[in-house]
Amino acid sequence: MPVIERLPKRERQRRLVQYITENPFVTDDELTGRYGVSIQTVRLDRLELGIPELRERIKTMAARSFDQVRSLSPDEVIGEVIDLQLDKSGISLFEVKAEHVFSRSGIARGHHIFAQANSLAIAVINDEIALTASADIRFIRSVHLGEKCVAKANVQRNSRGNAKVDIITKVGSEAVFQGQFMIYHSHNIG
Repeated sequence: MPVIERLPKRERQRRLVQYITENPFVTDDELTGRYGVSIQTVRLDRLELGIPELRERIKTMAARSFDQVRSLSPDEVIGEVIDLQLDKSGISLFEVKAEHVFSRSGIARGHHIFAQANSLAIAVINDEIALTASADIRFIRSVHLGEKCVAKANVQRNSRGNAKVDIITKVGSEAVFQGQFMIYHSHNIG
């Protein structure tokens, strides 16, 4: 991420508000690099502006009144669903921890990144039963220990018993995974 020249405080704070609004999952560390200031400066700016820390922003988003997942129980969803508009769109957050990576490289095992996307594709369907019929996926870059994966789902077509769900997963502003999932739901199950 390129370092922006040092800005006057008011301008930096204006840009900070705009950037956090557009990227609510950005960390304080990422902001220090973006604005070329210390972590203490970022935290003071957030405090002055009334912007909560990352964990609180995530909790707030998750607590909003979004649709409820119908096709999976909460423990079956990989990652944390923080926005859900059934049959339209959804967002989930998955933090890569030590148990998700290869011990020698610190790189996340692909099935965890796939599982986040797949479970979101199923969760976004407004039906009691939804199953993945097929998936066309692409890993764009490896994901590392400690990174936060934000998956966004968009339902492109939803007809009786058939839905196409596009997923893009990003770390920060960089795409790391994309997939197109064909989801059959209970209208199609005998």
